[in-house]
Amino acid sequence: MTRIALFQSTTGIDPDANAKAIEAAIAEAAAGEAKMLFTPEMSGLLDRDRARARVHIVPEAENTVLRQVRAAAKAHGIWVALGSLAVEREDGKWANRSFLIDADGGVVAHYDKMHMFDVDLATGESWRESNAYAAGDAVVTAESPLGCLGLAICYDLRFPALFESLGNARCDAIALPAAFTVPTGKAHWEVLIRARAIEASAYMIATAQVGTHEDGRQTYGHSLVVDPWGEVLLDMGEASGIGFAEIDHARIEEVRRQLPSLANRRKIPNSQAQ
Repeated sequence: MTRIALFQSTTGIDPDANAKAIEAAIAEAAAGEAKMLFTPEMSGLLDRDRARARVHIVPEAENTVLRQVRAAAKAHGIWVALGSLAVEREDGKWANRSFLIDADGGVVAHYDKMHMFDVDLATGESWRESNAYAAGDAVVTAESPLGCLGLAICYDLRFPALFESLGNARCDAIALPAAFTVPTGKAHWEVLIRARAIEASAYMIATAQVGTHEDGRQTYGHSLVVDPWGEVLLDMGEASGIGFAEIDHARIEEVRRQLPSLANRRKIPNSQAQ
């Protein structure tokens, strides 16, 4: 069994304040004997005003939130799956980038969000992530205290081919940091998280933003931990704070013995019109 912690936050427009909140969460998670802490998408800055946000979006090497989180992870001897930060790429475009940080403060892996949130909702909300961010193009897994950990971000959840790749990589757990809108969260969040856990025969660790943010948006919350059978082990509801869960490594093998869907998977041929 490996104890983990999730930080469900209401991230704002001030990176310094957000970094302090993550540092406090790291300390609380370590005090609660967690081996890993998971944070949401855009943990360092959540600001839909891109002109205002621009001054804070810098190359990875200059990102103060990343630097402070790495230092806190080392100080407390805990791994951190830093949900994502907005960083400037070498070509000047932005990336929505997730970081896996070990207990020595080293960056073990990073993943750039592959699927851009470009939608028009019936509520009148309109989002165009691709106007500012470049999509990633690599499937990322890394060894962690949970075994093989796959990385995905928010809107990626709706694209099963990515999770098929993570399942084929025999991930033991998949981290999905998110900032889901309220209407899409109510409709689809839990059912998709549970489906992805079942499909990959892996734990899904889905850490979410929650509440009304300084930039005016509202996010759904309900950070979840779901086991490989699809059972919800933790639902954090709609309050910010820390939640804990236990990852049972034997449960992964138990489920895969009963339902060896990964082993039974076949390549699906292209459809042919008749």
